[in-house]
Amino acid sequence: MAVGVRTQNLRKVYTAPPPLGAGGGFIARADAKGSKPAKTQIAALDGLSLDIHPGEIFGLLGPNGAGKSTTVGVLTTRVRPTSGQAWIGEHEIWKAQATVKHLIGVVPQRPNLDFSLTAREILTFHAAYFGISGEERKRRSDGLLEKFKLSDRGNQMVRGFSGGMMQRLSIARAMMHNPQVLFLDEPSAGLDPQTRILLWEIIQEYNQDGKTILLTTHNMEEADALCQRLAIIDHGRVIALGTSAELKGSIPGGFLLRLRFAKHAPELAERLRLLAGVREVRPADSNGADVYADRGGSLVPEIANLAGSAGAELSDVHISEPSLENLFLHHTGRSLRD
Repeated sequence: MAVGVRTQNLRKVYTAPPPLGAGGGFIARADAKGSKPAKTQIAALDGLSLDIHPGEIFGLLGPNGAGKSTTVGVLTTRVRPTSGQAWIGEHEIWKAQATVKHLIGVVPQRPNLDFSLTAREILTFHAAYFGISGEERKRRSDGLLEKFKLSDRGNQMVRGFSGGMMQRLSIARAMMHNPQVLFLDEPSAGLDPQTRILLWEIIQEYNQDGKTILLTTHNMEEADALCQRLAIIDHGRVIALGTSAELKGSIPGGFLLRLRFAKHAPELAERLRLLAGVREVRPADSNGADVYADRGGSLVPEIANLAGSAGAELSDVHISEPSLENLFLHHTGRSLRD
């Protein structure tokens, strides 16, 4: 039976010393009574609620620092939340950690393989932790090494593996005990296109067996290719949730025109809003604007004429159709990669 994942009002607050001083160390500031150093609170998760359906590939999309890895940490028992609840299937994570660990497989953002072992030993030792018999361990390791194109390196130490090979082996290791829920934290970061496509195929095949997969990514192409639903998060909160098509469809108009002008002209934004087909205009910075419209290239001459009459020459324009990147930009006013 497929297993779902759920969170309710998850909050995680980290405490850290105040900003460092001139000497490169941390400066301890006293509180009002002068007895304890003040601490800075950083809210990595701020009331995060998700309901991931059994048997779906669900994506968490957002920039670095958005709270994606912290969410995975909580769901995989590595990070204790400050408040809120989380479940794997019917099991509340912090009340049934041992049971939950048998249900999940985890691939961290950076490979954490034991360099003193061979690829095959890494897989078989992992399976042994879950009480899998010796004969079954061998069968599974052989199958996964073949699936991940590592059969010829199975008896070699992993210290000589490339980054892509280590990532493939990390995912194979997570699959060794056949978990019902697989967590992938930035699975294709830094991989070449060929290896990325191989991983996508394996992830989709694993999902077809009824397994639930949660992956974090800031790769829009990956989210489009793999995820049946996704949540865009920023500052520990969900800012959009749905299928890729639903989220793209929520962007005003069919095109985004990112404009740059030679000089600032405050009245120009209001003039742009009056152009036929323009749905929304947002100042991007002192000399720029984002225009959401029903048309793209045909608007450029009109925009250039308006800019010229306002004394703000159009210096650059970039036109794109609806995308997850544009959606993030529309909700936050900044690029997904910022």
